[in-house]
Amino acid sequence: MNSPTPPSRPTAVAAVAESFGRDVDANIARIGELVAQARARGVRLLALPEAALGGYLSVLGAGRDGAHDERPDSIPPVMDVDGPELRRVAEIAREMTVVVGLCEGDAGKRYNSAAVVSGDGVHGVYRKIHQPLGENLYYAPGDTLQALDTPAGRLGVLICYDKAFPEAARALAVDGAETIACISAWPASRTATAGDLDEDRWKKRFDIFDAARALENQVVWLASNQSGTFGKLRFVASAKVVGPGGDTLAGTGTAAGMAVADLDVAAALETARRSMFHLRDRRPDLYPREVVECSYA
Repeated sequence: MNSPTPPSRPTAVAAVAESFGRDVDANIARIGELVAQARARGVRLLALPEAALGGYLSVLGAGRDGAHDERPDSIPPVMDVDGPELRRVAEIAREMTVVVGLCEGDAGKRYNSAAVVSGDGVHGVYRKIHQPLGENLYYAPGDTLQALDTPAGRLGVLICYDKAFPEAARALAVDGAETIACISAWPASRTATAGDLDEDRWKKRFDIFDAARALENQVVWLASNQSGTFGKLRFVASAKVVGPGGDTLAGTGTAAGMAVADLDVAAALETARRSMFHLRDRRPDLYPREVVECSYA
């Protein structure tokens, strides 16, 4: 008699809210702890925050003309995609796909980047395109929006302020992204500051963008974020997993933590797109040319 087939282990996706600073070794050790926690919960795709390997810029909007106000010795450490830091993350990730932020150096330029890594190595790197409040003084902008094939499926990656631009997420969705990970170092407002982070206006915008980008593209959306404080910045945390209907499936609130959701991504997308399929029902022939960069096949 054949033995019964054991039940399959649920798969999960997760996004992290955590504090990461300049100590790269400490950051990698913390990443190891977070990956171990995620692995114990069956996670196959994990989004870590923007600048998790070395920390973000420490001041936002304080310099001349609203720019960052940084000393040269206070910027994040520059890393190579083929360098030891991402090799260590790959060793930690093993079977898991991990999205992690870093300051990438290439041909004498710095980029605010997100690497997609598993035990097989680096599957791709996204360089942040949209740059707020003088970030362009320290980073060159990226120029590519393209989904990646990963062990966790077809994945799109964005960074922080990118989520404010519907065109960026839409470009990834029409390129076949089933899941989009938007990793952030999203701070609370520094004007009209709310004592309660839940009432902060920038926190509310963060949440609105997450729900809107997931719903309009009918994708699974992972939003990671820095938490705590760094320099003069206070981050809103608020990591979450948003389903293709715009509903939050798991979230950390304004505290550090890991938002984990068990779901079959393909099945979730099929259900959401069964009747009204937003990508199929677009009318790119009628949209202004600057809005239409690609068409859904």
